[in-house]
Amino acid sequence: MKKLAVIASYIFVLLLMGNVFAQDMNPDAGKLYNEGNSMLKAGNYNGAIDNYNKALAIEKDYRIYYQRGVAQKKARKLADAKVSFEECIKLNSKFSGAYNALGGVYFQMGKYFEAINNFEKVLSLTNKENVQKKVKKNLSLAYTKLGNKELTNGNAERGIEYLEKAVANYNYDAAYLSLAKIYSETGKWDKAISAAEKALKYRSKITKGGPYYYMGVSYKGKGDTEKAIEMFNKAKTDKTYRKTAEYELSLLN
Repeated sequence: MKKLAVIASYIFVLLLMGNVFAQDMNPDAGKLYNEGNSMLKAGNYNGAIDNYNKALAIEKDYRIYYQRGVAQKKARKLADAKVSFEECIKLNSKFSGAYNALGGVYFQMGKYFEAINNFEKVLSLTNKENVQKKVKKNLSLAYTKLGNKELTNGNAERGIEYLEKAVANYNYDAAYLSLAKIYSETGKWDKAISAAEKALKYRSKITKGGPYYYMGVSYKGKGDTEKAIEMFNKAKTDKTYRKTAEYELSLLN
């Protein structure tokens, strides 16, 4: 899903940790670090990377590795960013920002288990509620990816497991919609209706047609024709579900 591809927008990063931190570095490394930060802020990612490389040649500091990773990630050099964040963690294993950023890199690489492991590490290192909330959203996106992948591969049980973990971390509308679909397909009518209702309640990007359609399927399965017709009529206003909803209505009318 397109929404999942923008996980980077949810990743908290300690971007531009500030010139003040450079004061306890080697002066030459600190100067290059600060120049790199200025370039990063201006969007000159390659220039920033070059300055961070020069700074690291003078002093191996976790902050320089972190900022280089941020610049590399923004420059879409994911493999390089991964190395930078890993080096940052080697030097400061308690720095939660590096684990979160590394998790984001793994997510963009499609390595969702590795992403989840790093996001979980962040939660173990911080008690800050606002940080935990953002990281749990990242976890939800990763689990949703895993869940949908398992459903595509025909593994409903494992897919449901991952999707339920997704919504346990964050009320993600797309994860609820996927649950409504698989629950309706496996005859778990009440669970499908509940998931569809939550998809509507927390709807952000999905359209209304999907939840209404799967509620219609589920009410039909429960033998409640009146409610099924009501839901299919709502679903057919969504062009994505119009034909299937109209077909279901033709069977019920």
